[in-house]
Amino acid sequence: MIHLASRVPDPAVRRLTATLYGYAFLSDLVLLYPLYVVFFADAGLSVGQISSLFVIWSAAGILFEVPSGAWADVVSRRLLLCLAPLVTAAGFALWVLLPSYPAFAVGFLLWGAGGALVSGALEALVWTELDRLGAVGRYARVLGRARTAGVLGVVASGVLAGPVLAVGGYPAVGAASVLACLLATIVAARFPEHRPPADAPVDAPLPAGVPVPASGHEPAAAIRPVAAATPGDREPDGSPADDEGDLGWWDTLRAGVTQVRTRPPVRSAVLLVAVVAADWGALDEYSPLLALDTGVRAEVVPLLLLLLWAGVTVGGLLAGVGERLGRRGYAALLGLVGVGLAGGALTGRPAGFVLLALGFGAAQLATVLADARLQARITGNSRATVTSLAGMATDLLIIGTYAGYGLLATVVGNAVAFAVTAGPYLVLGLVLLTRRHPTVVPASSTAAAAHGPR
Repeated sequence: MIHLASRVPDPAVRRLTATLYGYAFLSDLVLLYPLYVVFFADAGLSVGQISSLFVIWSAAGILFEVPSGAWADVVSRRLLLCLAPLVTAAGFALWVLLPSYPAFAVGFLLWGAGGALVSGALEALVWTELDRLGAVGRYARVLGRARTAGVLGVVASGVLAGPVLAVGGYPAVGAASVLACLLATIVAARFPEHRPPADAPVDAPLPAGVPVPASGHEPAAAIRPVAAATPGDREPDGSPADDEGDLGWWDTLRAGVTQVRTRPPVRSAVLLVAVVAADWGALDEYSPLLALDTGVRAEVVPLLLLLLWAGVTVGGLLAGVGERLGRRGYAALLGLVGVGLAGGALTGRPAGFVLLALGFGAAQLATVLADARLQARITGNSRATVTSLAGMATDLLIIGTYAGYGLLATVVGNAVAFAVTAGPYLVLGLVLLTRRHPTVVPASSTAAAAHGPR
């Protein structure tokens, strides 16, 4: 039986979304973002030392990702969202007070831990609250706008960093970054949180018509809303239904891992999130080098990057429209990502950044829709744990992408390496077009079926 929710109380939804957007903006309003590499170089670090710091950062995310996700499923998710900016702020303060390689390394460990506390907990809290309010069909739209708010925070930090540095140097930039983190903690305290009882029905209307490549043939029942599980029930794929009850941290972690391991629909959704998010997430780091290779002066590079951020912003805002995409539409979207990124890089001209902006925007939209697909397939009380597993898989793929790009760029240059690295989007799009797949239920239909007329 599918749970029927009453009409959404708009003030409650507005409170949730306003808090989410404010939190996302402040979390990325870090003035150190556009300057930390320069800061490290000014402190006397070599390129090799700076690269090793990036590895420490990525490794910290992988190390803390899944344990923190299980923690979010056991304790208050709002508490973790409050703690995360404080942990990150401690790392930034350490950088400014003791600018040295050991301090930078510890700071990246703290930054990675802070990011891990948010990953999984944020998505799980937002999904659960929207589900409680009967508005889970809005998840992709809300998440897309939250990502856009974060991009606007990055843009604002890029605009403010230079003037603040000129006035007060790195101590002022660090203090402003710490202040933004403290404000994010204050905003996080406003998040509503109502944890459902262990035996509550799990609503999972599919909010996006995004097909997912599975390891096997996925039964058609897997794309329908999931009813409440009872002991002895089995999932459409034949695996036992979740009956987790009130679990401790270790049992919650095991339940999340088991769900990914034994349920092909969840496992394939986790893999889709990782593949779609990792490639463009890694390529973003190399876009300044690509800009320099077009022959523009260093002062023009930020303007070209603003164009990319504009594309990412538009992609996040189009999440509501993207929910209508079926399998072919999503495959075409992935093809647009690959063509935009590869074509824009290979032009070798500043005008190519228009194509790159198109590709990055499409990648942002594809990532939001993939995440919504994953949330719709998770059942039981390990939502944050499963989401964190997707985050860990993304981090692992990003590290692999860094390594592959570095080797390619050394041999064939940035433009060709950029284009080749964008190739998996074209391959995945072709796979979705050619493989046999059940008909996908449109987002609007599933939302209406689950929650009634609005």
